[in-house]
Amino acid sequence: METNKRHFFITIIATLAALVFLSAYMMTKFYNNARKDALALGESTLAQEKEQAERYMSRALDIIQITSMEVEYLLKQDAGSGVILGFLKNESEYYMNSVDKDFTGVYGWIDGEYLDGIGWVPEADYVPTERVWYTDAVEAGGEPAMISPYLDAQTGTIMVSISRMLYDGESVISLDIAMDTLQSLAELVNLNGQGYGFIMDRDGFIIAHSDASEKGRRYREEADKKQLFDNIAASGGESFDMEADGEKITVFSDKILNDWYVVMVVDNKGLFADLREIMVSSAAMCLGVFLVIVVFCVVEMRRTNRYMSKLQESREALRQLNDTVLRVLAKTIDAKDKYTRGHSVRVANYSREIAKRMGKRREEQEKIYKAALLHDVGKIRIPDEIINKPGKLTDEEYAYIKLHPVAGYHILKAFSKDQMIATGAKFHHERYDGKGYPNGLAGENIPEHARIIGVADTYDAMASNRSYRNALAQDVIRSELVNGRGTQFDPQIADIMIQMVDEDTEYQMRQSEDLQKTILVVDDEIINIRLVTSIFRNQSVYRLISAKSGEKALEILQSHAVDLVLLDIEMPGMDGFETLKQIKERYDIPVVFMTATKQLAAINRAREMGVEDYITKPFMPQILLETVHGALDWENKEGL
Repeated sequence: METNKRHFFITIIATLAALVFLSAYMMTKFYNNARKDALALGESTLAQEKEQAERYMSRALDIIQITSMEVEYLLKQDAGSGVILGFLKNESEYYMNSVDKDFTGVYGWIDGEYLDGIGWVPEADYVPTERVWYTDAVEAGGEPAMISPYLDAQTGTIMVSISRMLYDGESVISLDIAMDTLQSLAELVNLNGQGYGFIMDRDGFIIAHSDASEKGRRYREEADKKQLFDNIAASGGESFDMEADGEKITVFSDKILNDWYVVMVVDNKGLFADLREIMVSSAAMCLGVFLVIVVFCVVEMRRTNRYMSKLQESREALRQLNDTVLRVLAKTIDAKDKYTRGHSVRVANYSREIAKRMGKRREEQEKIYKAALLHDVGKIRIPDEIINKPGKLTDEEYAYIKLHPVAGYHILKAFSKDQMIATGAKFHHERYDGKGYPNGLAGENIPEHARIIGVADTYDAMASNRSYRNALAQDVIRSELVNGRGTQFDPQIADIMIQMVDEDTEYQMRQSEDLQKTILVVDDEIINIRLVTSIFRNQSVYRLISAKSGEKALEILQSHAVDLVLLDIEMPGMDGFETLKQIKERYDIPVVFMTATKQLAAINRAREMGVEDYITKPFMPQILLETVHGALDWENKEGL
């Protein structure tokens, strides 16, 4: 009996010791892993905020680049200050109303004269060439210069200027940006509801903060904040712990634009509160049943999985947003050429199929697809009159065309750490025999993805309508591909494209032939119909028919295929609202109100009834053309 008791107690003590050791070991490991996961989640959250902030500021840098290039073009053409001022006014209005309300205007010292796109007239003692936006731009030597942010005393808004010196070495273009968008981003920075975030420059100036009252403070010069600033500057982007106001905090930071910092600060009590509860509970339950510990661990594992699931959802949402941005940008590029809509998407599809047939992994296929989707982004730099010229280009015009691969590369080189997208744009016009442009690379010195895009791009150019010719016959295209093997094209890639052509017995890999859209103009005043007709006179992709009443418009819709209706509101008999109602009940056709009515109630009523857009008279022809283009559903056969 005594022996059994002794064995029992020995077993109990050994089991208890093993349980305590196992529990301590398991929970120590769990705590360390969970702490790493929490830090990784914090770093991932900060990385997302950094990406959004960099994307926003990069857009401003792109805008100043593009605007300055356009002004340089006007200067080279001796356009005169009046034309340039008009251009700056249009650009300022466009940026504020259509791009971002925080882009508050374009101005500059141009050809010895101060020009302001928002009409601001400086005081007599204002010397533009002594202002920091001018001097910093000159010092930057043609590269965009970002002026140190400052607090506007009247509005309480943080402002930043981005400037660039033009080719003449004296003229400077500048864009003012309100930091309200970055303030909105900063207010969202937290880790599962814990902590706060802010953005500051290299001097410790607070540009945006979760607590708006902190904006404009200079942490580098304030005793209670200087240690935080010094640690951030020295961290090199790594998270670190420190003590502030008697509390332990974890600080996540990273650089944006190589000059500013985006920061998230989380109180350790909040960051690791759950983990401490686990440790305390585990210590208490190590005397209980092991099954309870197992169940507890399972519960905690599920919580961690939920955290990771949210993180994955955020990443997927960001990926979808990026894909949407890529497609919108590609459509924007194609919109410059009214004869080749859908070109970028078709080239991207052909390139992905070629990569697939070459045995590329799915991930690499998608990279090539994205590179092909943006291969023509540099055409933003080419004047529309050159791209859409119906006849043969002059040598000077062709030289402009040759700029687009280089322009595309410089637009896209900061888009991703992976340079495939940028180099795809730069080298897709190189030839296998070395006679291409811009660098005259030959053979396998041309990046493989650029060789793929080059074949797909050339094929679609031949299979699409151009301003000077219609799409070529399929047998003619095949012959051109065969003849170009080893000279213009990589032979292996050309053979794959030829195989795809041979399989396409119905010639589906081509631009849709249905380019022309029919527009019905409904207005009781014939002068307005004539005005619209004159605006569309040189727009060959549109065919206009007209009606002087709502009743007549409904009759026309019964017998004609119409793609868009431009509709007046105030008409005798059936007014525009009633006409819109009957159109929506019978047809799936977009309707744009084109009227002199400017009452908010009428605009709201039109939106509720499903009107596509609303233009008030008098309007600029460009606004009408752009509204029609945006309202129409330009569906193109994208091939494959």
